Amino acid sequence: MNTALWVIAGVLALAFLAAGLMKISQPREKLAASGMAWTADFSPGAVKTVGAVEVLGAVGLIVPAALGVAPALAAWAALGLAATMLGATALHLRRKEATALLVALLLLGLAAVVAWGRFGPYAF
Repeated sequence: MNTALWVIAGVLALAFLAAGLMKISQPREKLAASGMAWTADFSPGAVKTVGAVEVLGAVGLIVPAALGVAPALAAWAALGLAATMLGATALHLRRKEATALLVALLLLGLAAVVAWGRFGPYAF
């Protein structure tokens, strides 16, 4: 199970790193035009903040545990990303964005599994 949690955390880290870097590096208008319609409802600063949270969460999933320095932070990062995806789920439900809702629910579930495992029976 420890290996499965590492694989899930790695997939989550890659997904959140890519999404976060995109939100940080691209203008809100370009993000909205490329399919992230929700960004049009938020200020550029808010979109960049979401991106920064995602990047920090991705780093927190892997780096502390891999280096053995405060490895419990990986569980907290997973919990924070799950909370972020809970907010994304509410947003996409309200906007009736079915595809984005499914992605948010999938990421929420995966982050919750990692949080459960790392806070519980498979803690570092």
